[in-house]
Amino acid sequence: MGVPYVPVLGLLGSDLLKGRKDMQVLPDPFDPAHKTVVVKALRPEVALFHGLKADRAGNVHFGYESDNVILAEASRRVLVTVEEVVDALSEEERARTFLPGILVDAVADARFGAHPAGCPDAYPVDDEHMAWYAAQSLDDAAFADYLRQTVFEAPTHDAYVQRFVPEGWGQSGQRPLQVAGS
Repeated sequence: MGVPYVPVLGLLGSDLLKGRKDMQVLPDPFDPAHKTVVVKALRPEVALFHGLKADRAGNVHFGYESDNVILAEASRRVLVTVEEVVDALSEEERARTFLPGILVDAVADARFGAHPAGCPDAYPVDDEHMAWYAAQSLDDAAFADYLRQTVFEAPTHDAYVQRFVPEGWGQSGQRPLQVAGS
């Protein structure tokens, strides 16, 4: 959004303000008799999203309600992976759950790109993989091994999908996934 700070209600008098250099209590500019908490705006270097579809102009359809636009506007760069790239989004897809291409720096076609998390209207959360991830994340050495197996040893996204995405996803009750143009 490009603002330097944001007023936040409900923090005045809380312990959350102790030792926080990114929060200050200042006079309300409209009524100096009242105090308000302001928080320094975050400016992420990169925002990464995964959606259902994107068109060739970089417009993205997520398929679920979110405030992704706010994060995209605040970020310096916006990268998006999607289940499918199409020539153009439909009018309905552009009307809701939408990120305009003007905010997007790059789009990559990455079927199952949200795995092991789910992608609404495409596939569910992979509960077994998430349990494995959670268990491995409790220990630095175990998590390093998890990263080695799932990130560093998978030479391509397709290799990751073949190794870790459960067989049959995108079928049996889930919306069949198709590559654009097929």
